[in-house]
Amino acid sequence: MNGYKAILKKSANSLKTSQFFHNQNQVWQGSLDSISFDEEGIKLKLLNINKPCYIIRFEGQIGVTNEGYLYHSNNGKIGQVEMLMAVPPLPIQQLGDPTFLDFHGVKYAYATGAMAHGIASEELVITLGKQRILSSFGAGGLSLSRVEAAIKRIQEALPQGPYVFNLLHSPNEPRIERGAVDLYLKYDVRTLEASAFMDLTDNIVYYRAAGLSLNPANQIEIKNKIIAKISRREVATKFLQPAPTKILRQLVEQGLISQLQASLAEEIPMADDITVEADSGGHTDNRPLVCLLPSILELRDEIQRKYCYAKPVRIGVAGGIATPQSALAAFMMGAAYIMTGSINQSCIEAGTSEYTKQLLAQAEMADVMMAPAADMFEMGVKLQVLKRGTLFGLRAQKLFDLYKTYDSIEDIPLEEREKLEKQIFKKSLETVWEDTTAYLSQQSPEKLIRAAKNPKLKMALIFRWYLGLSSRWSNSGEKGREIDYQIWCGPAMGSFNDWVRGSYMAEQNNRKVVDVANHIMTGATFLYRMQSLKIQGLQVPIQLGQYRPIPLTSEVSK
Repeated sequence: MNGYKAILKKSANSLKTSQFFHNQNQVWQGSLDSISFDEEGIKLKLLNINKPCYIIRFEGQIGVTNEGYLYHSNNGKIGQVEMLMAVPPLPIQQLGDPTFLDFHGVKYAYATGAMAHGIASEELVITLGKQRILSSFGAGGLSLSRVEAAIKRIQEALPQGPYVFNLLHSPNEPRIERGAVDLYLKYDVRTLEASAFMDLTDNIVYYRAAGLSLNPANQIEIKNKIIAKISRREVATKFLQPAPTKILRQLVEQGLISQLQASLAEEIPMADDITVEADSGGHTDNRPLVCLLPSILELRDEIQRKYCYAKPVRIGVAGGIATPQSALAAFMMGAAYIMTGSINQSCIEAGTSEYTKQLLAQAEMADVMMAPAADMFEMGVKLQVLKRGTLFGLRAQKLFDLYKTYDSIEDIPLEEREKLEKQIFKKSLETVWEDTTAYLSQQSPEKLIRAAKNPKLKMALIFRWYLGLSSRWSNSGEKGREIDYQIWCGPAMGSFNDWVRGSYMAEQNNRKVVDVANHIMTGATFLYRMQSLKIQGLQVPIQLGQYRPIPLTSEVSK
């Protein structure tokens, strides 16, 4: 304890003659009983972010209090109680853009992103929604009937929201994309997270324009909100600008929207919020956030100056957000909100298997790699997956190498085909094709017709059998296929595991999505307070300057 006091005393002595840090005309008035001088008491006072924090020196000891008040004295004298510095209260709600909270009806500038195949499950969305935290259901890759069931369940549990549904761009399956939009319009799903879009489609424009009208004050009312997830300036530009006139005209001609809605769509941006996605799990360009976010913020400002929207598009961030430090860094760079992804997969509410959650809870930052994506396999698109505990990444890359090298299954050397059957598919290629044919005859019969004339497409469809099922094996916990689990994961997972190590959340079964959200936001606010004190010259022992997940008291977390 003596060493601890000495550190603070040295810091305070260095401030004594500095008028910038220590205003002798500013005096603290309050009860001495409210001042904590011991380590535990000081930590609690620093954590009480909803109240101001005063650093006090009394009889040579440095203490902290949240009580009392400041007043100005003109006598220039310092009494026994010396006020060294102060920081104001900082409720968590002040982080980020306050319009995000009002627009979506939430309490934090925090959201969880969609993880396809229902990994971002109904339970996850409902659990967060009941705490007024925004969450997106992972509709990508699911059948329309499954998505419809999710809509009904979530709307029943959250009749007033908040919740979001994902619209995953499907360049090879436009019918699926339109089917999802039709469902969202039918059930009045009011917020979509649009992801993996490379260009605007008539489907996403239809959803946006169909929700436009004029209110009694003759102002544009936007009922169908869009949060667009992007990682490239050219794609961000499309969502920052109004919908293309050509697409709007086609929708009017088809009778899907009115001429008024088309006119209104030309007055507003395509998205209300844009999530800048840095290095992340799943589809990613592996972009560094510190370079990408400033670029998109500048782009937003440039387009705002051109169109002068009544409500500028908010820019949030995703990718690598896993700790209070990364959250605070994003907010300090100008993010309107933060969005987490990979880290929620290891929580108990996620729609994935216990075995997968165990692997995620053990992951380190370097335990990830890029691998071919099932939905855009022929295009060479890759996504980021967990490498530790699974061979999926290496086996998927092997399949893509074969696809690039040969024009048909028959062209692949017999020895290689036998390896595929024994090591990867674990069944004959003929059987795999039969399974593929049965699936496509129901879901996409036109592909079967094209594959009959295109041997290379047939080979791609056979390879996509493995790529598609491997993620489902991970979610369902398919026995005997553990080594083939496809687990979408970014380096944020390892960063999160480092942060919670030694805390109650190190244990996989103690990870709850609400706890994760509360701790990241509370921790970011606490670190902001500590940084403010450090800027004023306070030297803080390491153990006091850190934020570790501990069960939050009602006073701190409210």
